[in-house]
Amino acid sequence: MTRNSLLAKTISRGNELICAMFAITQSAPIARWAPIPLRLIVGYGFAEHGFAKLLRGSDNFTALLHALGLPMPALFAWVTIVTEIAGGILMLLGALVPLISIPMAIVLLVAIVTVHWSYGFSSIKLQAITPHGAHFGEPGYETDLLYLACIVALVLGGAGPFAVDNWLRRCIAARDRTHHRKPESE
Repeated sequence: MTRNSLLAKTISRGNELICAMFAITQSAPIARWAPIPLRLIVGYGFAEHGFAKLLRGSDNFTALLHALGLPMPALFAWVTIVTEIAGGILMLLGALVPLISIPMAIVLLVAIVTVHWSYGFSSIKLQAITPHGAHFGEPGYETDLLYLACIVALVLGGAGPFAVDNWLRRCIAARDRTHHRKPESE
């Protein structure tokens, strides 16, 4: 066997392997699990940010919003904290995902416009490496866009297995079936 034919045979088997892996990962039984990691990272991330704001004190976050020039900073501080904590927990559970996605997206868009936009796209800005470790600059809006993309994917594709939304959908369907039955004639 020549070197070229061995290379061609290896490439062919590699292509077959890639095609088989693609077919497996795109099959319905596996693909249906895709929303779970999205739900977990978005839910945990939002809840963690909300609890961090709460534990540092809402007054600190209110002062930040005031410094950014946002109107009614105390009100919006609490709205943001509640949105992040409640939205994060509901997202982890896969509960009311289309509904909670709206205030969650608004929080992200406000963060992009008021804080992250001026720092550019990249969320990682290495400024220096010292004996104490790496030092980074202010994050851009990249991470906020990733969160938004995950939320959009969950709204369009569903919350996946083990989601409260699936249970709610079944309950509503069962209720609709019982309420739309024709009465039996006597």
